[in-house]
Amino acid sequence: MLRSDRFNKADRVIRIGFWANAVLMVLKLAAGHYGHSDAVFADGVESACDFIAIGMTLIALKVGRKPYDSDHPYGHGKVESLSAIFVSLVIAATGAWILYGATTTMLEGHYATPALVAVVAAAGTIVAKEALYRYSMKVGGSLGSPALLAIAKDHRKDAITSVATLVGVGGAYFGVGIMDPIAAGLTSFFIFHIGYHTFRTSAHELMDGQPEQSLLDAISHIARSVEGVDQVHEIRARHSGQYLIVDLKLEMPPEMTVKRSHDIATEVKRRIFEHFSNVGDVMIHINPSDEPHEDLIRL
Repeated sequence: MLRSDRFNKADRVIRIGFWANAVLMVLKLAAGHYGHSDAVFADGVESACDFIAIGMTLIALKVGRKPYDSDHPYGHGKVESLSAIFVSLVIAATGAWILYGATTTMLEGHYATPALVAVVAAAGTIVAKEALYRYSMKVGGSLGSPALLAIAKDHRKDAITSVATLVGVGGAYFGVGIMDPIAAGLTSFFIFHIGYHTFRTSAHELMDGQPEQSLLDAISHIARSVEGVDQVHEIRARHSGQYLIVDLKLEMPPEMTVKRSHDIATEVKRRIFEHFSNVGDVMIHINPSDEPHEDLIRL
């Protein structure tokens, strides 16, 4: 997949979520206000927060799609992880706001009776947000985009929140007013979990954490399959947005010429690119295979 195609697909997913959130925000705010449901109105305010978060992600993708330059020799992909961190904080703040509102309502003991339009708005949001979650996860997973995966989890958070909203507003509609704040309060803890998981994953990538071991093993297997490579001495990789940057140390016969070892290293890199569309660069260091080597490192 071409680099431009990757970012165009990501842009499409984000824009669909952006405008869907805008429509849901207006509908839920109106349904909550005219349907006399604090829970649905709060859901609309939450969508407004998501609207801002998705807008920030759009900006991040615009910056992240820039190719490497002299100031950023590894590209601009890290901005996607920064954006995901921001989204995780919005998710956590939303959870705290919902928990505060639910607690305040229960302490005050004033429970409104909502109209049917509020119940319908909550049900419609569940369907829309779950569809957006599945679509965003499918594309985000195929691209390995931290920004898209964070937005997908935000959609799932909204779907879970709306389930609680539906239970609460439905119970209140049939006369059990306290169900609304109880359901909202319980949902806030699920939201905290989603925000924490998103933050932890993005922070891991920002700190150049290793990707899954299975992926590293697959890359090592391809490198070893090239004729002339005796062994993979070491492999390291780190995320840069939708791409991986891989560092390989290969062992080759000591009598091999520089030209021959260079050609083999180029073939290793070519095969890795062929098998993994999300690998952005491969740096290869060659060691002689007939003697032990001590790595010089200060990290």
